[in-house]
Amino acid sequence: MKKNLLTAALAVLFAAATAVSSFAFDEYNVWPGVAPGEKAEAKKPTYEYWKPEKKTTDACLVVCPGGAYNGLAYGHEGDKIAKFFTSKGITVVVLKYRVPRREGIPKHMAAWQDAQRMIRVVRSRAAEWEINPEKIGILGFSAGGHLTLMTSTTSQTASYEPVDDVDKLPCHVNFAVPVYPAYVLEDGADGPNAGKGNDSTMVGDFAFDDKTPPMCLIHGDNDVYSPMGSVAVYSKLRKMNIPGEMHIYANIAHGFGGNPTDNHVGDWMNRVVAWMKALGF
Repeated sequence: MKKNLLTAALAVLFAAATAVSSFAFDEYNVWPGVAPGEKAEAKKPTYEYWKPEKKTTDACLVVCPGGAYNGLAYGHEGDKIAKFFTSKGITVVVLKYRVPRREGIPKHMAAWQDAQRMIRVVRSRAAEWEINPEKIGILGFSAGGHLTLMTSTTSQTASYEPVDDVDKLPCHVNFAVPVYPAYVLEDGADGPNAGKGNDSTMVGDFAFDDKTPPMCLIHGDNDVYSPMGSVAVYSKLRKMNIPGEMHIYANIAHGFGGNPTDNHVGDWMNRVVAWMKALGF
């Protein structure tokens, strides 16, 4: 009896160890040296490379947690997201961009520099990671959703001076998933929308240049960062004849991310996977 119990316990431990190992990642610096505008002793931005056990696509998804550009909500908008998408066979990179906001520059500038550099780094490692350099996507939450829009709509605008050969590569993305993006409308340019976004125009941060990709927008209709921001982005994409998909969930507030939920919004990541497949990613 004791032998059987020991065997069962070992089996459980082995299964747990296997589950953990299946979600292993490697972490690297985003920049070869000091990031633009930083001092040598500054904490360096990093990224996690998550490789799926059974790859189902040659696309790569760069994930940007939220946090108001003051912190990173890694716990429910970082590793949980990476684990889900790698379980679906998708290569994932989690970008730990620079926070908090730097004084004297726009709130998103340091993060945007990190994001543009990140896309170039992913492109430079495409052969090594066995991904398609023209199937790079970006998915971000809240402030990371704003960063997703900056990266995907404004790739033809340089945010920093080149530092090495990697910066000779383009930084456009091929698809984007802004999840409850913040700071999209003028009445909420640096916080919750004062007028619910119903009668506000879009901020001037986004260029919507000729490399702006297809997008899948995810939002809750009770969000203090108004879903009308996502509506405005979708409207702009439609006018540009860029494919767009939008899911606005009833009675859902801000910040659901990768937290477990029995609500209908809990299926949002499956909707993203289905959209990616529909568009060939």
